[in-house]
Amino acid sequence: MHEQQSYICIPITESEPGRFLTACGEASEAADMIELRADYLDLDMAGIFKFLEELSLKSTALLLLTFRPSEQGGMRQLSLGDRRQFWDHLPQAVIDRLTYADFEFDLVESYAEGQPPVSWEKVICSWHDFEETPGDLQSRFARMSATPAAVVKIATKANRITDCVEIFRIIESARKPVIALAMGMPGLMTRVLALSRGAMLTFGSLRHGAESAPGQPTAGELRNLYRVRELSPESEIYGVIGKPIGHSRSPLMHNGALRAAGRDGVYLPFEVDDIDRFVEDLVRPATRKLDWNLRGMSVTIPHKLSIMKHLDFIDEAARRIGAVNTVVIRGVELHGYNTDVIGAMRPLDDLIDVKDAMVAVIGAGGSARAICYGLAERGANVTIFARDVRKAETLAAEFKARAASLDSFSGSVDLVINCTPIGMHGHSQGQSPIPAQSLKNVKLVYDLIYNPEETSLLKDARTAGCRTLGGLAMLTGQASEQFRLWTGKGFKE
Repeated sequence: MHEQQSYICIPITESEPGRFLTACGEASEAADMIELRADYLDLDMAGIFKFLEELSLKSTALLLLTFRPSEQGGMRQLSLGDRRQFWDHLPQAVIDRLTYADFEFDLVESYAEGQPPVSWEKVICSWHDFEETPGDLQSRFARMSATPAAVVKIATKANRITDCVEIFRIIESARKPVIALAMGMPGLMTRVLALSRGAMLTFGSLRHGAESAPGQPTAGELRNLYRVRELSPESEIYGVIGKPIGHSRSPLMHNGALRAAGRDGVYLPFEVDDIDRFVEDLVRPATRKLDWNLRGMSVTIPHKLSIMKHLDFIDEAARRIGAVNTVVIRGVELHGYNTDVIGAMRPLDDLIDVKDAMVAVIGAGGSARAICYGLAERGANVTIFARDVRKAETLAAEFKARAASLDSFSGSVDLVINCTPIGMHGHSQGQSPIPAQSLKNVKLVYDLIYNPEETSLLKDARTAGCRTLGGLAMLTGQASEQFRLWTGKGFKE
């Protein structure tokens, strides 16, 4: 029907007609197609018709028209009769300009015995589930595919990342053009990889805050950050696994590095809660249910320890630290490494000689293990402060350090290193793991958190006259080492 077989589509979600029209103009510069979400418009039916007529005369973009009821994610309470009235009375001038018209599954069925006002070759048969990715998805898809509609669209909520497998199965089994995606952060990979796996269309918002569904990236991110137009089924896939993961800057760094290195690949955020099922269904070559060229992963909170039982090889440093932040897939095996020590200690070494220094490590998780390993190598006097004193004692015994309750921290040390997520965007931003008054006699405060760049802890430290070091330097250093493990070259090579 059209020369271009796949599209990046921007939904227009403004309610005020003037802003809606302006957004259409902006979107036409950034997308292959524009979705006119007529249900968002703050107009009555006659006003919508008049507005759409005027818009269709002005716009030269490919247009998809949608009039969505609230139960399918729309902004209006619309019965089937209301929607039939909309499409039956839509001005012919608008119909003629449309590239596609989105009909919900029940609306398609209501026209199934006859001819809708929009020809079937322009109709997308759509269905949405904002609660889950149901087990009967394949049978529903088969029923939708049997309708006269030219395109089938299915969008479901991904409550876990493994729900994406069913969405990719829909795409790969389709015998007519298909749009299939999983909503929410765990489903982001379906939006990025959809076109490369054969979907007709993927949606990207005009800007952050203008999304038409949960987990929708911007069109600019799809085109420029993830380079969805350049991906194929053979493209290398990398990513970062964690929860929460939306704050991660790793996709920005690693996608930039992949582009600079001229590699055919993409780096994605993977929101993972069940690490066991994720490895089984999506990672391990012998068992995974998705045929994709997954080559390696970064590992962050809370999976740096739990990933280890799934690995076939763990290098000596990672084994000594007891935490893995990097996985490399070599053949059918999963190999684990830890680049946190290199990333964390290099910028610290530039500022202070920690030999014999009194150091307070805040937290006793995976990042703290890497820090304690690096500090032990350098001869520092370390005390680990944690809410769970028993966990701190276990870690302290491994690295010949001392352990204490976080509540007992009173300062009087040379260096404080925060290895907890307290203060992190999306977790507990605005909070600090230790009281501000306890920093008065501290020389240097190092916060491994990098988002936000200035945490409450660092603000308190500056106020107290301490030198400070944020987590961006560590992030870049450890990421460069990860990239070297995956590709053979670091960021600057």
